[in-house]
Amino acid sequence: MKDLFVVTHTESIHHVEDKVGGWYDTDLTTRGMQDAEATAERLVALVGRGEVEIYSSDLRRAAQTAAIIAGRFGLDVVETADLREISYGVAGGQPQEWLDARYRPAPDDNRLDHDCGIEGAESRRDVAVRVFPCVGAIVDRPCATQIIVTHGFTLSLVIAAWMKIPIDATGFVSFPAKSGSITHLRQDDLFRNRAVIRLADAAHLNAAVSQQS
Repeated sequence: MKDLFVVTHTESIHHVEDKVGGWYDTDLTTRGMQDAEATAERLVALVGRGEVEIYSSDLRRAAQTAAIIAGRFGLDVVETADLREISYGVAGGQPQEWLDARYRPAPDDNRLDHDCGIEGAESRRDVAVRVFPCVGAIVDRPCATQIIVTHGFTLSLVIAAWMKIPIDATGFVSFPAKSGSITHLRQDDLFRNRAVIRLADAAHLNAAVSQQS
């Protein structure tokens, strides 16, 4: 049996400053650090203390989330640019309203190759082309339990890669997720089905807030 836990990084500075993320590289906020601790606690409860591998986007907000998780397991993290968020090109780091005023929605007939009309931005296909081989290489490793820390947009393509959905069929794929969410994917040994056991679960963050208040 293979268990893959996909985590979206917790609250980052660009969130509270209402700036465009993408490849704009910001640290976690104080709340983000606390939420990462709660996420790590939940993962320990779900996973236990057996053999685990941890992979992360190399952007700071994801890498810091992964480091807190890894600290609870006493493990190292493998960081890679392949798990980064979609790049918004020159919009990265700009106020969100700057992007909103210039953003061109993707047409239904070619969502994969649309770059939102922003200079230097990635298309959905660009992200899929780097994410799919990365996820495939991770899942092909013999370790039965793995954790991937990534970003909100990228999460959908990580799930699509896990489900072996062809890139050309991912134009409309979307799995909305809050920061600090946990998605649990599992492949069983008998039928070899790849199931979504838990999707974008953030209940552990609500529990953490209740405990602090």
